[in-house]
Formats: sequence, structure tokens, C-alpha cells
Amino acid sequence: MFKQAIIIEFLSSLVLLYILNSQMNFVFILQEVVPLPVMKSEIVNRCWFESWFDSHYYHLLYGNRNEKEAENFIKLLTDFLKPTVGAPALDLGCGKGRHAIALHKNGFKVTGIDLSSKSIEEANRSNLHEISFFVHDMRLPFKENFFDYVFNLFTSFGYFDLNHENTEVLKAVHTGLKNKGTLVIDFLNATLVEQTIETHREGNLVVEGVKFNWKKRIENGYVIKDIFFTDDNKPLQFTEKVQLLTLNDFRELLDPFFEIENIFGDYLLNKFDENQSPRLILIVRKK
Repeated sequence: MFKQAIIIEFLSSLVLLYILNSQMNFVFILQEVVPLPVMKSEIVNRCWFESWFDSHYYHLLYGNRNEKEAENFIKLLTDFLKPTVGAPALDLGCGKGRHAIALHKNGFKVTGIDLSSKSIEEANRSNLHEISFFVHDMRLPFKENFFDYVFNLFTSFGYFDLNHENTEVLKAVHTGLKNKGTLVIDFLNATLVEQTIETHREGNLVVEGVKFNWKKRIENGYVIKDIFFTDDNKPLQFTEKVQLLTLNDFRELLDPFFEIENIFGDYLLNKFDENQSPRLILIVRKK
């Protein structure tokens, strides 16, 4: 009966997607329907980031991120944190592993987790056998009382529809950290985004013959990025959205689990200025 239910669900999904495509003249990026273990319903339900982060087009659009900037940022962080050599660290939402590799080069014993199987496959191609990469949902505990440091970098937070899912992430991190362990969160500065959205509303990029155009807007507490592109003469569209979490929002979310120790505003670790800083970087300690 379970197998029959899975087959019916899969066929129903295909029919629904065919109807949507024929009526709306665009194609959603698809990924295989895979049965998951029974968990909380909000976690089981598929979300925008599950298919988008695992798609070929996501990796095309964001494939040329600044590796040097990541390395310099991790070096400055390491100098500030002064970890012991070989300190166990988790790269939470590691993507293809650029920060994990930089952490490894700076003396951490690194584990990377990400929901995207394609990102993890790419990360494993780094051939750095000292780094362990796993497909894992950050809302669920990974290990218990294991890590000295957890790094959540490059706005790998706030993707969710329900605020308690942010709390689930922080609870899972709290579980994984040792006593007095450190969490580093690198997030966008929501206040600056709101102030500058009009001047950064649209953009475009051509990668390997695929032309991407995007428009940004703010709606219901999220910054939303509508991405339009064409491949093989087929119009495609996807939408990203990230919660506009301010410093005060983070204070409230973190308070049950962590104590904020330092706040920086950019990758040079300058002081945070709500109206000018491009980033909100929090260094917090497990309670």
C-alpha cells in the first residue's frame, strides 16, 4: 500500500505540473519525488529551496562566487576566534564547500552539511578527504555535543515559511555544539536591503548561453527575487525568498539558546552599522 501511495502521489504531481505549464506558459524546475521518513509535516513538505538549490540553473547562476573573498573572511574570523588546531567545526548550509575548504585551510576539522545533494556531490569533488560532507536538513539535529564551532554563512538562514522553523535550526545547532560552543551567523542587513531595494531591484547575467534576468521586491517580511531565464527556447522561472530578519529579530530568536558576544557589519569585521553595513555577522555563545 505504501508503494502504491507513492506512485499515485508521483503521477498526481506530474499531472498537476502539466496543467500548470500549459495554462501559465512556464516550467517549474523539477526534482525526483523521494519518500522521506515521517517527521513534522512542516519539514516533510517540499519548499522552494529544496528544488532550486538542487537544480542545474541555480549552480549556473551562482557558480562564480568570490572564492578569494571567502578565504579572506575565514582567515579574519579565525584570527579573531583563535580556535585550537583541529577544532571540530560544522559548515551549516555548506553549498559546494567553498567556506568549508577555507575553514579546513585555517586549521579546523570540518564537516559540511547541505540539503542539496548536487551541492554535496560537487563539494566531494574537492578531493579533500579530511572534510566530510553530508546531505542533511539543518532543521534537524546532526550530532550531539560534538562541535566547537558552527558556521552559518552567506545568508544560509531565513528561507522558511514558518518562524518556528528558524527556532528548529537554532535548537539543532545548540544540540550539536559542545558546552560554550560558538555559532557564527553571516546574514544580510535587512535594514539596508529595505532602504536600497529600489536601486537594486533588477539585474541580469548570461552564463553558458543561458540569460538570467531577475527582479526583487519586498513582500510580507521577505525579500523576494523572481528569476526569469530561457533555455532551449523554453521560458523558465523561479522565485527565491529570504526573511528580512533584523538584529532585533535575531536577538529574540537566539535568546533561549545563545548569548550574543560580537556583532560585525562586513567581511572585514568592521563594526555593525544598521544603516550602512552590507552584512549582519553575529558571533554567539551556547548558553
